[in-house]
Amino acid sequence: MKLFPFGHATHPQWEMAAGLALAQLRAQMALPDYASTPSLGLLYITDHYAAQAQDILDHLMAELPGVADWSGTVGVGICANNAEYIDEPALAVMLCDLPSDQYRVFSGVAPLGIGFDANTALVHADSGTPDLGELIAEMAARTGSGRVFGGLASSRGDVLQFAVAGNGTLPGHGRAGGVFQGGLSGVAFSEEVSLVSRVTQGCQPITRQMQVTAAEGNVILGLDQEPALDRLLKDLSISLERPQEAMATLRSTLVGLSLPGGAAVGRTGSFGDEVRVRHIIGLDPGRRGVAVAEQVEAGMPMAFCQRNGRAARADLVRICAEIREALEPEEMSAPLAASLALPEALSAPHPQRRIAGAVYVSCTGRGGPHFGGPNAELQVIRHALGEVPLVGFFAAGEIAGQQLYGYTGVLTVFTTPAHGG
Repeated sequence: MKLFPFGHATHPQWEMAAGLALAQLRAQMALPDYASTPSLGLLYITDHYAAQAQDILDHLMAELPGVADWSGTVGVGICANNAEYIDEPALAVMLCDLPSDQYRVFSGVAPLGIGFDANTALVHADSGTPDLGELIAEMAARTGSGRVFGGLASSRGDVLQFAVAGNGTLPGHGRAGGVFQGGLSGVAFSEEVSLVSRVTQGCQPITRQMQVTAAEGNVILGLDQEPALDRLLKDLSISLERPQEAMATLRSTLVGLSLPGGAAVGRTGSFGDEVRVRHIIGLDPGRRGVAVAEQVEAGMPMAFCQRNGRAARADLVRICAEIREALEPEEMSAPLAASLALPEALSAPHPQRRIAGAVYVSCTGRGGPHFGGPNAELQVIRHALGEVPLVGFFAAGEIAGQQLYGYTGVLTVFTTPAHGG
């Protein structure tokens, strides 16, 4: 597997942006370390281009006839390598060099059927889809690993997804051109496609882990056998007798929940991958309860938390380090070690990093502003992994494992087999 060609650009006219991205793709496809005949295209556009989505897809398919399959979606922001395009017209494309029998494009109209053994899947979804959480869990359960990754499309207008199979259509789509609305879509991958995926949380616990001891629907009634509201007020040092002060603190406070039997706060004092962060949406003084944007049940571990840029940066560095350590050869020659140790700004993509390409899905509430400046989030990844092909988007919810997250980043890399020296 060679490096995946990728291109990205911003321009008020989509034709100009597409032309710039195509020029980058073609230049890379002519280089020896990059794939020259990739088969799968991943396309992400900002919602500025939503009305032209079909034109963009048709143009790319015509200009890249060797790329038989396409998947992607729309976001209020997209990303590529070390660049974030937020609230501006932009597109990003990555061409994946995978054998056609090792992946399968699917959509709600043409779901993943029998005849293909999926090990995991890149999933794009419409947040307006009924029972979305159950659909994601069902999709994950149909894979060999029991895990999927991706995110919910985000848009101030039409919520669109791309799904095109080898002959230009998918079974059941009729003559549709590959741009769809609603449900799930994406790419399922067989066990032969090597992937490493990690979740980074954007929040930091501000209390110790507690257990939900009483709940009804989405209202937490008891925490460690105490009334939940009393515990909240005590842990945050606020009083309802000073409502303005209390509301200011509550607006910045969220709840991190895990499934019964799990753990909310790890040994390092941070949230683990299994934690779902949800808003506090109301207080119930009569029942001394706390309402959250999630169905809650007794036995769930939880902790109150706050969004924290410093913690988010540290956790993003952590998952990048885990990926890098998992992929770099245990033994390497002196020239290779010197090459990989170059300052990242000078370090060109290197096959021995074993990363052919990467997809990053981040929350719309993250991005540069949360990390201290434009492109800062993507620069953290670039600094840790080097110049690797990467595309992605800012989502209305992130998908990892079998769950739907918020305020997280999901980084997935396509890896190549290890080689000696």
